Amino acid sequence: MGRFARNLVARASGGSAAASRLWPGRADRLIIAPHDLRTADATRAAEIYAGRFVFAGKIVTCHGRSVFDLEPPSEDWEVALLGFGWMRHLRAADTALTRANARALVDDWISNPAQRRTVARRADVLARRVISLLSQAPLVLSDTDGKFYRRYLRGLTREIRQLRYTTIDMPDGVPRLQAMIALCYASLCLANQARHIKNTSKKLSEELQRQILPDGGHISRNPGALIEILIDLLPLRQTFSARNIAPPPALLNAIDRMMPMLRFFRHGDGSIALFNGMSATPSDLLATLLAYDDTRGTPMASMPHSGFQRLDASATTVIVDTGAPPPASVSHEAHAGCLSFELSSGQNRIITNSGMPSTGRENWRAFARSTAAHSTVTYHDVSSCQFVELSAMKRLLHGAPIVSGPALVEASRENVANGVLLTTSHDGYVPRFGVVHRRVLLLSHDGSRLDGEDTVTPASGARVRGHDRDYALRFHLHPSVKATRLSDARGVMLVLPNRDVWTFEALDDKVDLEDSVFLAGNDGPRRTAQIVIRQDLRNAGSIRWSFVRSATSATATNGRRNARHEPELPL
Repeated sequence: MGRFARNLVARASGGSAAASRLWPGRADRLIIAPHDLRTADATRAAEIYAGRFVFAGKIVTCHGRSVFDLEPPSEDWEVALLGFGWMRHLRAADTALTRANARALVDDWISNPAQRRTVARRADVLARRVISLLSQAPLVLSDTDGKFYRRYLRGLTREIRQLRYTTIDMPDGVPRLQAMIALCYASLCLANQARHIKNTSKKLSEELQRQILPDGGHISRNPGALIEILIDLLPLRQTFSARNIAPPPALLNAIDRMMPMLRFFRHGDGSIALFNGMSATPSDLLATLLAYDDTRGTPMASMPHSGFQRLDASATTVIVDTGAPPPASVSHEAHAGCLSFELSSGQNRIITNSGMPSTGRENWRAFARSTAAHSTVTYHDVSSCQFVELSAMKRLLHGAPIVSGPALVEASRENVANGVLLTTSHDGYVPRFGVVHRRVLLLSHDGSRLDGEDTVTPASGARVRGHDRDYALRFHLHPSVKATRLSDARGVMLVLPNRDVWTFEALDDKVDLEDSVFLAGNDGPRRTAQIVIRQDLRNAGSIRWSFVRSATSATATNGRRNARHEPELPL
């Protein structure tokens, strides 16, 4: 009811004097246009001029009609259209024709009833549109007359007013932060906003201090959030400097903390680890962001506030999720992947999580968020987190946040004689089944071997509940890895794209090789395989396994015939 009342007030006062009070000062001109760091493609300008709008894997042809009047083929496509990020492609072409096309499209939008669409009024879409209209103002306003200039400013200030109303009741997390960034841009770029600059800077600082954790991670625990935020924060810092205004200390501190965190999640091939909603790495954006990183140092080993650990040895990297779920208000994209890890060797990724597709997320969301989509243990085919399932509640909450999950996640690491030892555990299965999952990882000093042990044990003082006590250990393989199960069904040979060979072994358990799906492909979901070991708590409470790098394929296949020294994992 509160949300309804606030929205009603916003609609009723959309153009009134009451609305103007939310945007003090006379915004009669643009002072500066912020820089857009997103990659632009001049060849796409010709498609837009021809009336072909290609977004989120969908193509819409206008055939002389307004693109804003057409039925969107998907929500992702509509978000891309109404965010106006495509204007940067027109600016990249920078011809009289593309400038005229940009003016025509913006003029069409200003007078189009499509502005009342639900998606158009969403906080994240509004924020992106405001930033786009400010960034691409030189494109639209070049060679124009005073009449269109004033019309453009009226349309822009109307968008800003609507965005300010939306902040009253917007989703938490990245959308809220993007809205604060957009309002800060607006106060800096428009004239006569001196008092408003102080107010928006203060609100942005408060939001950054709340959402960016001390180690540089985002409160949602999604690595992709760092990219989305930094791509707007860096130009904002430049805009403050261009106006000869000192950027807020909270903004500078947030950038300084987030940059090392971004490097923390990178594998050797430059891709970001797939945790909590991360999809395909936007390599162009990532390269742009890292060019602004002054430290360029070795990633830190532990991020305790965000809940992640990183093991590095030679060219081998292991990144582990050792954190509890994020707060419910920012958990709409969070996954039940506690204690899952990703493994890479040089520029080759070996073990991954399934990730999330860049488009068409709803089709895969339920699976992608499940524990079974992660390289960890699943007890009785149940996820370690529970999500909102009722459709009515999903509509009310605008998604399916996490309602329960691991409350106590422990992680400790130490250097031992054989390498780096990481000991972890979580209690996500205690409320329903009375069991604790414990995972121990040991990465050798030369990075040639990763030994692990996964244990499912009764929780202290608790009784194991349920008649069925089965659990499964999964390792999802990257699609570029060719996997062959060994003849004794106790291991799998893994051939990487560079012809390196790794061997997975579990000497005491049967190993299966099953179908899986890699959702975070650049071209959409891709078929892959997963290593699966199934066990029953009544028969065995632990599974010991190892990944070993071999010099040649012959070494990998003959290794089963020879006795191997297997490091002891401390219990």
